[in-house]
Order: sequence, then C-alpha cells, then structure tokens
Amino acid sequence: MIEYSRHILSNGLRVILHKDTTTPLIALNVLYDVGSADEDPEHTGFAHLFEHLMFGGSENVKDFDVPIQEAGGENNAFTNCDMTNFFDILPAENIETAFWLESDRMRKLNFSQKNLTTQQKVVIEEFKETSLNEPYGDMWHIMSDLAYGHHPYSWPTIGKEINHIADATLQQVKDFFYKYYRPKNAVLSLCGNFEEDEMLSLIRKWFEDIEPGEAYPKDWQVQYIPPVSKTKRVEADVPADALYMAFNMPGRLHPDYYTYDLLSDILSEGRSSRLYSELLKEKQLFASVDAYISGTNDPGLFIIEGKLMDDVGLEQATEEVWQILENIKTKGVGNRELDKVKHKTESNIALSELSVLNKAISLGYYELLGEIELINTESDYYNEVTTEDIQRVAKTLFDREKYIQLEYKKKSSDRD
Repeated sequence: MIEYSRHILSNGLRVILHKDTTTPLIALNVLYDVGSADEDPEHTGFAHLFEHLMFGGSENVKDFDVPIQEAGGENNAFTNCDMTNFFDILPAENIETAFWLESDRMRKLNFSQKNLTTQQKVVIEEFKETSLNEPYGDMWHIMSDLAYGHHPYSWPTIGKEINHIADATLQQVKDFFYKYYRPKNAVLSLCGNFEEDEMLSLIRKWFEDIEPGEAYPKDWQVQYIPPVSKTKRVEADVPADALYMAFNMPGRLHPDYYTYDLLSDILSEGRSSRLYSELLKEKQLFASVDAYISGTNDPGLFIIEGKLMDDVGLEQATEEVWQILENIKTKGVGNRELDKVKHKTESNIALSELSVLNKAISLGYYELLGEIELINTESDYYNEVTTEDIQRVAKTLFDREKYIQLEYKKKSSDRD
C-alpha cells in the first residue's frame, strides 16, 4: 500500500506527497496537462517543442541542467498526446534546488528568439531522424491520420509536418506557454525521504505565488475507425515488408482497459505468446512481431505489427495473423495462459513501486486521470480479468470489417 497525501495550493497547483524512508533520494515530478492533442491542427509539434524549450533557461536560470548536476541529481522529460512530464531526482538534502528550478520555469521561460531558433533546429533534426530517415518512421503519421480523422490524436507527438515547427513564432510560443504551463494545469508529485510539513512549506514558498492560469477541458470528440476496413500500402526504402493492423479500443479509464492490455500480452509477451510461437518460431513467417495498446486517455488503438521474412507475401502474412485472432475469438484462452501474463504484469507493477521516481510519475499521472487511488488498486483490476473477458473483448475487437491495415512494401529496386 502506497500512502500519500493530496493538497491543492491557492493557485490551483495539485500536490501529491509520498514519504519513503528507504531511500536517501527525493523524486520531484511536474506533470502538465498538455500534450500534442491540445495543439492547433495548423501548429502541431508545440508540446514536444516545449519539452526542449523548458530546458533552455528560464527567467532567473540560464541553464537548467548544471544546477541539478551540481546538486548530485539528474533530470529528464517526456511528452505524449495527453501530457508533458518533467522529473528530477536528487539527494534529499538538495531538494530545494529542484523546487527553485521547476518553479522558475513554471513562472516564466527565457523567451528569446535565439533560444527558440536553437530548439527548433534540434526538434527538426529529431523529426528528420526519427520520422523521415528512419525505416517505417512515418508509421504513426500515416496510421494516426487514417484512424482518427478530425480528432487531435490524428497527428503524432512530434508534429504533423516540419513546417509547423520551423514556422513557429516567438509570440505563438509565448501564447502556448501561458495557456497551458500554469499551476491550474499541473500536478506536482514528490516521493522520498522527507518530512511532509517541511516539504509542503517549501512547495508553498516556491510555487504558490505563480499566476494560476486556467484549466482547459478536453472537449473534443473521437472519430472512430468507420465500419469499413481500410488498407493502405506504402512502397518505401525499408529493409523488409511490414504489416501494421489497428483496431479501436476504449480509453484509459474504461473498465475493459485491463482486458485489452492482457490480451496484447497473450498475443506477444514472451516466446510462448501466440504470435511469437506460431508466426516466428513455428512457421517462420515473420522476423519480428508485436502487439500493444496506445494507452491514451481517450479511446485509442490496439496495434499488431510485424516485419516479414523475405519470401513471405503481405496477403499470406495477413491471413496468418487473422487465423490466430479468430482462434481466440472462437476458442478463447486457457486459465494457465492468462495467469502467466497476469503474473508478469503484477511483477512489473511491484518492481516499479521499488523506484521512488516511478512512484512520483505514477502518482502524478493517476491524479491527472482523476483516479489517484489506481496507484494501489491497478493490480487488482488486472487480477479480476477472466478468460471469458478476454474472449468477449476479442470478439468485439477483432472485426475484419472495422480495422485499419498499413502495409510497407520494399521498393522494387531493393529486391533480387
């Protein structure tokens, strides 16, 4: 049981505190309720750009990394379609350094054209490296657009196109910051060896006088994959033909979320999983294969992907995958098979709770979802999933008339 206390400062900043006396460290996590889904469709990539800008200096701090490192700590960040997350971990006696740094960049960034230009170049190079020059790198650009229509999940976190980043103006960046990176739109979670009253006093000292801003509701509507399947084939400079299949699934707080997650593990977790044992080990049709869920707050995608062996056609590979899916729909799975993936999931959750940083991140995320007690109950939800639940979800999920298939085919010149 992870015990925590929840507080709300006068400016709306949510604060979650968890004391862990087993460590000399403290992890500070600051989560902003802004991701790529909050962007203007004509100005995408801003949330990810801000992940970089937030390390480029703030009003009173020229460099974020150096003070953290001098305090014996480290820091990093990540962005997805639903949120932007920053974290610091350092010795308990130096935690005020992190409060100073995080509060200063929450208050006001170093809004200079030089800093913006520098980070634009960094992000543009990342865009080129991961999305344009990497084999299959544009998969999420294509798949998101096919799957989501007008919903803001229809572009990837890095942005829809390079020009949206390159053309960003200093005023647009300022407007985006003051709209979303405000206390009312943030969660601060702190985990480690500390006295709660002392930490709460320090948090109030550093954060409570920051202008609160506004909290923005997520009022968009999901456009589901239509009840007619779509297939798109892309001829590209890739090392092997590849297959991606996407099916609709509910959002993060849906009761069946845990069933979908375990179903993806049954298909691809470990060497005894359905897809691996049949398509790689036994039939040797795929060089790699995987199944996973997007895990988005709004309804998302259940993805199956695989890289084919050279002598295997995309049509054959598709049918082989469908045979496995239809088998689960008609025959279900056994208790032993389900228990195996449950135990693996339970072990992963238990291991994550040993990390003070993981706990800080999880507490912030669950607070964002409005279900902070998931920090203690999520294992129970996984354990409650039955074989009947797996089969029921599979029957609804794996519908040949309602899914998207993206195929990559090697360019003809690459073939023998």
